[in-house]
Amino acid sequence: MKIGLLGGTFNPVHRCHLSLAAEVRDRLRLDRILFIPTGNPPHKPAGSLAPAHHRVAMVRLAIGSEPSFLLSEVETQRPSTSYSIETVRILRAQHGPDAELFFIVGLDAFREFPTWKDAEELLTLTHFVAVPRAGHTFRSLAALPLLPSVDPARLSELDERREARLEVPLSPRTRLILLAVPPCDVSASDIRNALRDRRPLPKLMLPAPVESYIMRHRLYQEGSDRTGVQG
Repeated sequence: MKIGLLGGTFNPVHRCHLSLAAEVRDRLRLDRILFIPTGNPPHKPAGSLAPAHHRVAMVRLAIGSEPSFLLSEVETQRPSTSYSIETVRILRAQHGPDAELFFIVGLDAFREFPTWKDAEELLTLTHFVAVPRAGHTFRSLAALPLLPSVDPARLSELDERREARLEVPLSPRTRLILLAVPPCDVSASDIRNALRDRRPLPKLMLPAPVESYIMRHRLYQEGSDRTGVQG
């Protein structure tokens, strides 16, 4: 079993999350993708997220028609701060030693990997799949201690779409997969800002059930509390 792990605040989940999951699934021939909404992430300011139960509900609606997309509440059900190492340990125990886990992460986050909790252990538990993010290049990874033997020219080829994929060993059992995927122009902050300002959303930014849920529960509306969220 090959399982992709797609974590995020999903605040809210939008079409780029879904298209990224489908692209990685198809390119790496994964059996399933677990969508893992964050509970209390260490790198986000307190109170900046919609309540977890709303974010979980929106993910459930967004992926409901795709059998290979599954929801994991492993982080939202944990009362303490959510660290990636703890999530991966739990999922590794749940799926057994023979499952291959693929931790999907944006380039911006992966550049900070040396600061993650128990980073060295994490490298031995899961493959990593690093994907583009606006304003960040694959070449910027050349300075990471994880990639001492990678030719920066090969990273540039990924940025220029002359190469589609580059793999780097991380441990005897795991590897880093740098995957050039098509860019997506939707951001959750743009969606929240539009909703807050009562501006119409561009078509197809949100899955229809998610947009309906947001309107029904008046999420991210102007005049709510300081987080922009109606409970």
